[in-house]
Amino acid sequence: MNAIPLAERLRPTSLDNYIGQQHLVGENAVLRKAIESGNLHSMILWGPPGVGKTTLAHIIAAQLKRPFYALSAINSGVKDIRDVIEKAKSQAFFGTNMPVLFIDEIHRFSKSQQDSLLGAVEKGTVTLIGATTENPSFEVISALLSRCQVYILKPLGKDDLLHLLEIAMKKDEILKTKKIDIKESEALLRLSGGDARKLLNIFDLVITSAGKNEVEITNDFVLENVQQNLALYDKDGEQHYDIISAFIKSIRGSDPNAAIYWLARMIEGGEDPSFIARRMVILASEDIGNANPNAMLIANTCFQAVNVIGYPESRIILAQCATYLASSQKSNASYMAIEEALALVRETGNLPVPLALRNAPTKLMEEIGYGKEYQYSHGFEGNFSVQEYMPKEISGKKFYEPGNNARENELRAYLKKCWMEKYGY
Repeated sequence: MNAIPLAERLRPTSLDNYIGQQHLVGENAVLRKAIESGNLHSMILWGPPGVGKTTLAHIIAAQLKRPFYALSAINSGVKDIRDVIEKAKSQAFFGTNMPVLFIDEIHRFSKSQQDSLLGAVEKGTVTLIGATTENPSFEVISALLSRCQVYILKPLGKDDLLHLLEIAMKKDEILKTKKIDIKESEALLRLSGGDARKLLNIFDLVITSAGKNEVEITNDFVLENVQQNLALYDKDGEQHYDIISAFIKSIRGSDPNAAIYWLARMIEGGEDPSFIARRMVILASEDIGNANPNAMLIANTCFQAVNVIGYPESRIILAQCATYLASSQKSNASYMAIEEALALVRETGNLPVPLALRNAPTKLMEEIGYGKEYQYSHGFEGNFSVQEYMPKEISGKKFYEPGNNARENELRAYLKKCWMEKYGY
């Protein structure tokens, strides 16, 4: 394979060649307007791997003709940040445009490292562009987050990814010398997981493995030549997201043995224990929920504990939590309920709150009936009173369907006793 990866050889240098994220950089889109006006602000680019965060940062700096500094949160410390800021200050002294400081995986920076950026961002010494695959609300300190605009980058669609392969075959100096026929693309797309960088590098690997100028791409050929090359876990590379996906799916599938195996792969690869624990907190609610409410308590305790203790001891805490969650009964009823409710809200808009449920802070509101017919549940037998809590337009609509497990069967029986046939429990 060429020493320079295909993804790097094809990295676009202008917004016109940039694929995807039209909601941000398409014609008249918000970020494109900011770039074209030159009125650039510090920002956080949040999205899955391989959707163009790093590329976009390079394009922004190039288009505005600004000095560009890049740091990786994995191997940079406070000293590196201060060195860049000092260089930026000296450049400003000589009248140079405000530099762009790009920090990849900014969520991996500690609080003190993020604190060291505040002064330079606030004074405008640098324009910060941080890239993260994690929710910045949880991973970026509030003081820094308040000084940045957050832009959400979306996963690339099938058409975008196939278009990327067409560009590679037509424009890459090496690939355009070969006769490549993509008979089947499913394996390429599946292995890439929507990651453009990964897709291009897999494509490059497959072409190189063929060892000839005429290459016919089929699903079997891709799997045969790629799977064996993706065996090693690299916490900073493409396997990072594949391994955590396998771990979560093993727990969801109630296989504690597989969960422990994937956990060991992450621990051996040096994965951040809080990253693993945070994923288990989400799973405890999404996939177990009311089938076993203790799962959330245990997962949250695990998250708090590993942040205090760290490796090597936290491996034991992670293993205890993973095996407990994997061995627990499962229910996604709460997850399905909120997804269905959100879909209905988007469809029906802001339906009025029933008068009986409205707050009545003023005398006028009392006089026109706010809260007048509300029945305080604790004033009735069994702490329950039949009354309408929904907007009348969706009265009787059921979102929560308890799962078929011991705990939620108890909940179903209680709800049926309360509501009789109204919700069909």
